[in-house]
Amino acid sequence: QVQLVESGGGLVQAGGSLKLSCKASYRPYSSDVMGWFRQAPGKEREFVAAIRWGRGSTYYANSVKDRFTISKVSADWTVTLEMNSLNYEDTAVYYCNVGTSPGTPGRYWGQGIQVTVSS
Repeated sequence: QVQLVESGGGLVQAGGSLKLSCKASYRPYSSDVMGWFRQAPGKEREFVAAIRWGRGSTYYANSVKDRFTISKVSADWTVTLEMNSLNYEDTAVYYCNVGTSPGTPGRYWGQGIQVTVSS
């Protein structure tokens, strides 16, 4: 059973920064794409960022490009998402996910973690 455990998140003022982490319970395959999706109240879940485990290729939604950075810690089976210049529209529950195609969610999800940006 694949488990994804998220940490980080919380409350931050607009313009601030937060870092999310997601640790997998298995050693990701080189073809795996680990990433983040988010869901704001009343909205559909949307893609945020992803990284292909083997090559380290990164992918971002236009709304977070140049503000968020996704990276991996290979030895720890962990993906991190550094979020800078946060604004109110970034408020959402963030979910870690592992799949095979950037932007398309795979079957395994983390439990979700709240990020709240105060204006």
